[in-house]
Amino acid sequence: MGLFGRNITRRGLFRGSAATGAAIAAVSLLDGCTHEAEETLPSDPVVVEEDSATVVTGEDGEFTYDEEGLKQVGEWRLPLGNVLHAGEGTWIPVTTAGDSAMPMVKCSAFSLETGELTEVVPEPITPNASNVVIFNARCSDSAYAWVELDTLTQSWSLYAGKFSDGVLSGSPSTLWQADSEWDPPRFTVSGNRVIWQVVPSLSGSSTAMTSHCYLWRTGSSEAKAVVESLGRFATAPSVSGNTVTLTPRVNNEAGVYYGVTAYSLDDDLTTIIDRLVMPESVRPFHAVRMGDVFALSVEASYGSGGLLGGMGTYIGTASGDFITVPLEPYANICGSKNKMVIKSRSSYYVVDTQKRSYSFLSALDRSVDYGEYPARVGETDTFVTYATIKNADTGYPAYVTVRAYQM
Repeated sequence: MGLFGRNITRRGLFRGSAATGAAIAAVSLLDGCTHEAEETLPSDPVVVEEDSATVVTGEDGEFTYDEEGLKQVGEWRLPLGNVLHAGEGTWIPVTTAGDSAMPMVKCSAFSLETGELTEVVPEPITPNASNVVIFNARCSDSAYAWVELDTLTQSWSLYAGKFSDGVLSGSPSTLWQADSEWDPPRFTVSGNRVIWQVVPSLSGSSTAMTSHCYLWRTGSSEAKAVVESLGRFATAPSVSGNTVTLTPRVNNEAGVYYGVTAYSLDDDLTTIIDRLVMPESVRPFHAVRMGDVFALSVEASYGSGGLLGGMGTYIGTASGDFITVPLEPYANICGSKNKMVIKSRSSYYVVDTQKRSYSFLSALDRSVDYGEYPARVGETDTFVTYATIKNADTGYPAYVTVRAYQM
């Protein structure tokens, strides 16, 4: 499969060891890859005229304004230093600033039912590594995964385990370990599955190596390679409903093309449900499957490629019939099948594709400098957002506010 480059071997990637008094189970890799880079599908790049889309807002906007908007169903205040990440269930993954320099960061989880913030991983578990910090975390209501990074060598480890009621159960598993030749993984957790990408760093000697996406289920001793990309994936894996959206390189003999591809979560990404191939060299910023359409964004104007070569958010299919919000995108897209929440710099657009209407969700006061971001991706019944709020008197960041809205 061409994965194991310089300084990386199968033995080096998967190894078990003892840490913090508990055994860390090693996960092995099944042979083969479900979707190899050479795989081809009859899918041409989608190049359509720039003025062919239905524009939501602005002078040419074709949607009507809806004053009602989303209904808020919850609001909580958390201590400064908590960063929420996208989660699908009742528990939202959180990275929390430590009380001292070591540990610098802890893994936590926030309950939308109780408003409780629970500590999940109090300190790194990588053995014999004083420079290791917790780097990232994701969870569902059934599994928790996190990345630990060595700040000196840039080597990293991905761990995961069963998770219930805010607590890890059993011994965590080591899913992957790599050196600085490979970027820390972009990953997601859905149900009892952890899905992650291993891609070569933009610097170093492995930049031309093939990227892979892997899947592991809690309790299993084996992970499997599910999607291969000749080069880096354009976006992180995004779970929505019963699909996972990935953006591997496709049409490799013709040039640089990214295929926004929805895979079935029901059969662990064996089945491809739909694909939209971007114009040549156009790299999507975020992409997810929402109902029967893709919701994707492009963060720069490429000067070619027609409509999809311009900055903005696009909702549509390979047929070329798109709805667009022509503003700079700032985060992943989430919502229901017909009502999508799209972040701009200081607010959210709530676009109802069925009613052909839109509304705004304004940012909280004193939050714009540090940003307000969604803690959801893809289809959800409850939209969750969080923001760091500045003190009105001093102007310094003071606390974190979490809000929840019914879709």
